[in-house]
Amino acid sequence: MIDTQRLVHEFLELVQIDSETRSERLIADVLTNKFKLHGLEVVEDDSASRSGHGAGNLIARLPATEGVDAPKLFFTCHMDTVMPGLGIKPVIGEDGWIRSSGDTILGADDKAGVAALLELIRVLREQEIPHGQIQFVITAGEESGLMGARAMDASLLDAELGFAVDSNGEVGEIAVSAPTQAKITMEVHGKAAHAGVNPEDGISAIQVAGKAIARMKLGRIDKDTTANIGSFSGSGATNVVIDYAKLEAEARSVVQEKVDAQIASMKEALESACAEFGATAGFESRIVYPSFNHADDSEVVQLAKKAAAQLGLSGRTFQSGGGSDANVFNGFGVPTVNLSVGYEHIHTTSERIKVEDLGKLAGFIVEIVRQSVRA
Repeated sequence: MIDTQRLVHEFLELVQIDSETRSERLIADVLTNKFKLHGLEVVEDDSASRSGHGAGNLIARLPATEGVDAPKLFFTCHMDTVMPGLGIKPVIGEDGWIRSSGDTILGADDKAGVAALLELIRVLREQEIPHGQIQFVITAGEESGLMGARAMDASLLDAELGFAVDSNGEVGEIAVSAPTQAKITMEVHGKAAHAGVNPEDGISAIQVAGKAIARMKLGRIDKDTTANIGSFSGSGATNVVIDYAKLEAEARSVVQEKVDAQIASMKEALESACAEFGATAGFESRIVYPSFNHADDSEVVQLAKKAAAQLGLSGRTFQSGGGSDANVFNGFGVPTVNLSVGYEHIHTTSERIKVEDLGKLAGFIVEIVRQSVRA
């Protein structure tokens, strides 16, 4: 059913196109041409004007086979990669793994997904497989914080069920849940003084910030919730009591009430430490993207599990600890799960994917489309 040789060839072509996040123009043009060559309607939205990225999101549409009763589906991947992603030289080993030459990432995240979607289109056409309407949404700026998806106009989505093709795990596994993320900025305003002459007249912002951090519960909060401080900045001469410090942090949870509670507890820790030492606190938080959580008996999960079972894949469902474009599209109101791609060690120069898994992934997506057709 899947032409693995053709699929691998296209994957190797795609990963050799430089497309580090914020530099998506070339890959967007290549993919636009590929969709058009397959006869699909494709548009590039205006999200780049808001996201600041090199291209907008691509939205392509494959019309339904005449007379077919099936829900409207959409599949999504992202076109950008992390760094270092310039001059990628893919190598296929005798063990069946595709790797980079070693000084760059491979780019299987997420060009393996993109290649699988292009193979899906070919297979549907070549084998005359009946299908409903399918949208393909290829986003820019996923690696820089889901920027393309977040800047997309939700009205451009025309689907009832969605499948992101961008998760870790074995092909056939399904991420049905992922947390919301809050970005948090904390500031401490103290009082400067000479550190050797009159330190007692100063209020060290660094000391106060340290006290605040010591009062915060961080790391794994519970099975649904995490929190982390990513940066602590406050600098000056050693003979000065520093009067300003800044913390950048995050909180995540699949339960909105829990992330709200974590944010509140971090704010209270900061404010209580500042009050104790006579400093002033600044605190700001914002939700970057929403959580999603689909029950195993939901339509979108059942469709993926049914396809997996048909192919002898596990169909195991799991909760992801990270965000993806699936979070954004769920927030747009389209039930969306994230399918495991089979890649390993992403975001490192050790990234790799099996040739066999590329074929399995494309077959899994084809089977989802096949199973979506109602009798």
